[in-house]
Amino acid sequence: MKKSKSELHDWPRYEYKRADFGKIVRAKYAGRIRASTNVVVLAPQIARAFPNDDVVNPALREVRKAARSSTRRARRPTKTRAKVTRAG
Repeated sequence: MKKSKSELHDWPRYEYKRADFGKIVRAKYAGRIRASTNVVVLAPQIARAFPNDDVVNPALREVRKAARSSTRRARRPTKTRAKVTRAG
């Protein structure tokens, strides 16, 4: 199979040397990208159940609402102590 022209021109020219470029830093911008995005990778089974954000967002809102209501403590009535009168 013949290579396309773009693949042939992907390599740097012969007159360039590695010393002409700066220090190589692996994952230089990874932290910045991670901080600025909110990407969640779903398991394949979950992705099939929720194909797009129009379905996922309402479902997650309901889960959040249910979780909030179940974690709130019920207020216990304060115990009232019977007043003890001393017979005197």
